[in-house]
Amino acid sequence: MPKFAANLSMLFTELPFLERFAAAARAGFEAVEFLFPYEYAAGEIRQRLQENQLQLVLFNTPPGDVNAGEWGLAAIPGRSAEARRDIELALEYACQLGCPQVTRNLIYSTKPRGANR
Repeated sequence: MPKFAANLSMLFTELPFLERFAAAARAGFEAVEFLFPYEYAAGEIRQRLQENQLQLVLFNTPPGDVNAGEWGLAAIPGRSAEARRDIELALEYACQLGCPQVTRNLIYSTKPRGANR
């Protein structure tokens, strides 16, 4: 039988983010995922997971400046130090939240200045 995780970045958007954990549990989900947790302390998120008996299965590393077309810094020339910092931050969150998987975005939607392709 397939198991599904509620994507809290996409579902229950009528609620503030931290209230979506309880909504997911009420809807019968046992696991959640979301895009970018970094505007919240890992402890706040961990508390919501524990209160609602949810497992976090996936989240993403910071994307960079999405409004500038950045969806990951590792592929942008000259941004490797920032990309490393973002990976370290994501790993800190993953350890604190007991999350087994972090997705790293390596793409960009606009060609960075100085890139051949």
